Amino acid sequence: MRSYHPDLTPPWKKSAPVPEVPAEPDLVVEEVTTGFCGAVTGCEAGTVTLEDRFGKHRVFPLAPRGFLLEGRTVTLVRPASGPARPSRTASGSVAVPGARARVARAGRIYVEGRHDAELVERVWGDDLRVEGVVVEYLEGVDDLPAVVRDFGPGPDARLGVLVDHLVPGSKESRIAASVTDAHTLVVGHPYIDVWEAVKPSSVGIPAWPTVPRGQDWKTGVCRALGWPDNTGAAWQHILSKVTSYKDLEPALLGRVEELIDFVTAP
Repeated sequence: MRSYHPDLTPPWKKSAPVPEVPAEPDLVVEEVTTGFCGAVTGCEAGTVTLEDRFGKHRVFPLAPRGFLLEGRTVTLVRPASGPARPSRTASGSVAVPGARARVARAGRIYVEGRHDAELVERVWGDDLRVEGVVVEYLEGVDDLPAVVRDFGPGPDARLGVLVDHLVPGSKESRIAASVTDAHTLVVGHPYIDVWEAVKPSSVGIPAWPTVPRGQDWKTGVCRALGWPDNTGAAWQHILSKVTSYKDLEPALLGRVEELIDFVTAP
């Protein structure tokens, strides 16, 4: 007869159970020992491959309690066979199946032009609808101080502004510096145009061309790449290649996330 040996380990020394989470494609997790954060790109027997926002891949064992999901310790497991329901939005956020769009907040995010707005919608649209954030475009930022005054930001109506080509010494940087309202956040990316925020590899080109000063940048890009001089059609081609945050440069990703956090803060 087998003897019984009770577990005398004090409760405070016992490890609390953690949930098991299928390592579905595009699930974003952090490996606990290295801090490497990335999206799942593959899961073989006993290992999972993660890709970070810079396109770097690393393979990790499916160890118990080996990953953090939104700050919580989890155990990744190999997903069941068969098609899996997407668990992430294009921005990498947790998808909320069946979620209804929230009534629009008083706060807004302003971007410079239509292409900026379409790109933000492409990647963050699901998140913005859940949060009730509306994105509008300005057709340039020359009159930004007046636009901010007309909007009248306040504690319950914050304003976030995304500016193209926000680099030291630029006209855009001087305009942004003139906005000092406490309830307005102006951030930007370094690219001449938001087209450049799409990774060249996603578009299928080696790099974005250098366009001589004085030329229209979009038209110059089309000519350098051998595309027709139809910037509208060129943009639709570029936009069609964007399926998730992984197709965008980190310099844009971080700024949009910053704006969303700002306008939705309690």
